[in-house]
This record gives sequence, structure tokens and C-alpha cells, in this order.
Amino acid sequence: MSTGNQGQEAAGPSVDDGIRTLLLLMPRMVGRVKRIRVPEDLRSLSLAPRHLSLLAFLLFDGPMGVNELAARLEVAPATVSLMVGELSRKGILSRREDEADRRRTIVSISEAHRPAIDGWLARGATAWRRALEPLTAAQRQMFIDTLKAYEEGLGEERDGGDA
Repeated sequence: MSTGNQGQEAAGPSVDDGIRTLLLLMPRMVGRVKRIRVPEDLRSLSLAPRHLSLLAFLLFDGPMGVNELAARLEVAPATVSLMVGELSRKGILSRREDEADRRRTIVSISEAHRPAIDGWLARGATAWRRALEPLTAAQRQMFIDTLKAYEEGLGEERDGGDA
């Protein structure tokens, strides 16, 4: 065990001990997520991981425009337009003109696929709810910020930056 301030260790693990724990936990967690089976009626639709976030936003937040989806997904509107077009052709998404602004397209999950998508994403949402509910708002924010920093750190490694 790493040496350090006893007061800090009583409150939680040292940085090194936390890293060891997470290096063991993350592969198990990723493995479990990967084992969540795509519902039978969605398997033939060749959904990719990039589609999950888009579907999750539409499922949990309801129909929205392409630009709003792009902002939430942190990608270019053209990227979202391509995904929406692909998923619309497969019948997963529905598009309609915004009555208030005919230049704007509103995207939603088609009713035919909503139950399967809901069931597929519900397990992950339930697990996150169970993990996050006991935390204070500040603790949830710290957890989210930590995961974002970890993801960014992995991107820096891959992109050739210093970690």
C-alpha cells in the first residue's frame, strides 16, 4: 500500500490504490456492457456503438432537432444528419418537419422500435441510477468530471499527446 497522509487514507484509497482498483474494474465493466445483448428485433439492423448515445438522448429526452442532437453528442450536425438518415432508412428513427420552423427537422424513435430500444438501454440506465442516486449533486458532478478526464486522457495518449 502506498505511504501517505493517514487522514487521506482513512477517507479513501491513495491515488495508486485507486488506479489499481480501477485498472481491474474497468475491463470487467466494459466486458459486462459488451455482453448486453441487442434485442432480437434490432439485431438485423446493424446498430453500432455510435448509435447508442443518439438513441439514448432521443429515448430519455424525447424528439429533438439535428442541431440539438449534434450539440449533445458533441459532433458536427453533418455527422448527426448522416446517422439520422441511416437510421431512418432502417425504420428506427422517424423524421418530421417542425411546424414552427419548416426548415428544422425533428427526429424521434419510431414507435415500432421504441419498446426494444427502451428495454435494451434500460439495464444500463438502471445501473447508473443505482450508482448515482446515493451521491450528492456535487459528488455526481465530480464522478462525471472524473470519467470525462479519464476519457480525454485516453484520447491524448492515442493522439500522441502527453498523458
